[in-house]
Amino acid sequence: MDNKKLTAALEKKAVYGNDIDLNSYSDSDKGSLKSVDDLSEATRGRLEYVGIETGAAEEESRSASFVQLDNNAVEIKVKKQTPLELMSTGKAAEKYPELVEKYWWKAVQPDTDKYTARTALEKEQGYFIRVKAGEKITTPLQACMCISHDQQLQHVHNVIIVEDGAELSIISGCTSAHEVENGMHIGISEMYIGKNAKLSFTMIHSWGENVVVRPRTVAMVEEGGQYISNYVLIEKAKDVQMYPTVNLNGKNAVARLNSILVAPEGSHLDIGGRVVLNADGCRAESITRTISTGGEVINRGCMIGKVEGVRAHLECDGLMLSNKGYILAIPELDAQTGNAEMSHEAAVGRINPEEIEYLMARGMSEDDATATIVRGFLNVNIEGLPDSLAKKIHTTLDSFKYNKGM
Repeated sequence: MDNKKLTAALEKKAVYGNDIDLNSYSDSDKGSLKSVDDLSEATRGRLEYVGIETGAAEEESRSASFVQLDNNAVEIKVKKQTPLELMSTGKAAEKYPELVEKYWWKAVQPDTDKYTARTALEKEQGYFIRVKAGEKITTPLQACMCISHDQQLQHVHNVIIVEDGAELSIISGCTSAHEVENGMHIGISEMYIGKNAKLSFTMIHSWGENVVVRPRTVAMVEEGGQYISNYVLIEKAKDVQMYPTVNLNGKNAVARLNSILVAPEGSHLDIGGRVVLNADGCRAESITRTISTGGEVINRGCMIGKVEGVRAHLECDGLMLSNKGYILAIPELDAQTGNAEMSHEAAVGRINPEEIEYLMARGMSEDDATATIVRGFLNVNIEGLPDSLAKKIHTTLDSFKYNKGM
């Protein structure tokens, strides 16, 4: 990597989202936390909320686990006889220099923006996951990134390789300690899905109210491969900006992106996704359901069809439950050939009072009617959610109130 280019990128303002002063945060090791057991009971509860179940009894339900506190990997476990590799990206870089040459910073360019540049200049942190060709992992791998100190800058570089014919499901839970008020997370993820391979990646965010988050993700999918991305954010975060890209590079490759977003008052979400269909027979679907209870949301979606015979569909739907905040939907279709089937739906509105009245006439209270409508609106099919997280989502949805003044 050219350090001059990285240093120059650090000086540039961000193209998407609010520009963040990285000097406001520290990435030094501020504490002595060496284990999940060192976290407070309240913080361990936050880990469970984002799908990261701790304890020996829960180990049977997962193939492996990785936990990083601030910028230190404190837990790396692989279930016996499970055919996958899991280690920190730093350790993997030392062990496999040939993989560094082939995969490290090839999907994500290190000088893409100031956030990628800062991460590339730091010591390698994050996880390396590899599933060898033909191996199918039947239980999910769980990974957790947790900020445990105030004003902490957490930088992460993840590399995931699912070789030809292999399958893997990952539940990635990102959160901050109960005691943390301010912090920043930068997460760079490079994903490589081989021929006829499948990767299901579910990311759940539950950050502190004043935490700034900048994920940068690119997935490369080869012939017949499948990439399924699920993203859930239903609690307040100060500022989140992410625009993952999926490159469908092989014939008949498939991508499905599902997002559930809730923006309470005081939060700013600039979130989207882009799929580039580069080969014949590729298919892509992106569905986003957004609710504002007073927060600000920019919902971006983009499908780019570069060859004939591709199909893509994009949905950006928003529901306003407050007269504060806003939702801006920006769907984009870019067909670069005359034989691409591409469509989109975009809608932003509020709950129809007649729907509330209809359900109330059948015995529901106003709050129960509202929760029922909201739950139906957010009914996006997300496979493999842990029971604790699914229950939490339903509890949160039940708490929504309808603002009659809208």
